[in-house]
Amino acid sequence: MLSFLSARQSGLEDPLRLRRAQSTRRVLALELNKDRDVERIHGSGVNTLDIEPVEGRYMLSGGSDGVIVLYDLENSSRQPYYTCKAVCSVGRSHPDVHKYSVETVQWYPHDTGMFTSSSFDKTLKVWDTNTLQAADVFNFEETVYSHHMSPAATKHCLIAVGTRGPKVQLCDLKSGSCSHILQGHRQEILAVSWSPRHDYILATASADSRVNLWDVRRASGCLLTLDQHNGKKSQAVESANTAHNGKVNGLCFTSDGLHLLTVGTDNRMRLWNSSNGENTLVNYGKVCNDSRKGLKFTVSCGCSSEFVFVPYGSTIAVYAVHSGEQLTMLKGHYKSVDCCVFQSNFQATTKSQLNPAFEDAWSSSDEEG
Repeated sequence: MLSFLSARQSGLEDPLRLRRAQSTRRVLALELNKDRDVERIHGSGVNTLDIEPVEGRYMLSGGSDGVIVLYDLENSSRQPYYTCKAVCSVGRSHPDVHKYSVETVQWYPHDTGMFTSSSFDKTLKVWDTNTLQAADVFNFEETVYSHHMSPAATKHCLIAVGTRGPKVQLCDLKSGSCSHILQGHRQEILAVSWSPRHDYILATASADSRVNLWDVRRASGCLLTLDQHNGKKSQAVESANTAHNGKVNGLCFTSDGLHLLTVGTDNRMRLWNSSNGENTLVNYGKVCNDSRKGLKFTVSCGCSSEFVFVPYGSTIAVYAVHSGEQLTMLKGHYKSVDCCVFQSNFQATTKSQLNPAFEDAWSSSDEEG
């Protein structure tokens, strides 16, 4: 570190390289944060988290009790020990509260004045952060497992929605209606994710063992179906044109959008080239995954190397994305971890960074779905 600072001072090093090196060092040194608590509001398991990308200050959480909580992560007291307080919440007495488990929460990527949530109650809700009222509600015929807004799109306001049905639905925030239906899967859609690199590229994961990449501008829609064998198995083989040998219940693009990570109930994680759909064959070993619904994992950003954080039983496993090496296991929970998020401004903010008194508030107390 001293050599980096000296080289930076003399103008020999790019400041971005120094920042990435420091971010990487912090990820490799991650451990349970004993100085920061998070106020306990949820009465049962927490399914989903999201930190707004504008300031990196406010965090949403959604629980199996249907409750949504908004936290302020900033230490305004400047004290070494502090509790991240809940600014507000959509509790059970709120007129617009979800009736059943909240599966996904997401901030509007460009403004903290709005966020979205979806639930097992077959709805997707668009919220006004200032009034904490539902500004719009999309109703579906099936249970909603996942939704996602593009972090990079400037030409559309589409929300991709995965439900218990085999069709991917696209909801348009501008018109307030479902504008597209993408057909190509045979079973429920467990995870959806827009590319951070291309406005119109969407990845979807299904219980049919398949992962599809779509260009939503095309009439046919589907660009690629990812094949774990890279086309080297006969089409007559059962596993041909499948991404996993089980349900695919999680996917996540790397921060640059060049690669896509997927996880399945075959206890495998795979890394794909997102431009041509090639399986890179990186071996992560056994990645324990017994979730019966979507598994929400995340990747680092702003580091010199890329890392992926995957809920692994009561721990979070940290892997090097491109080598497959398991670097560490983040411990601190007593029960199953359902989700984690990464925030580079605070080193990394995952569900395991909590005082032991609050650990169970961020662990799954039961399995939904």
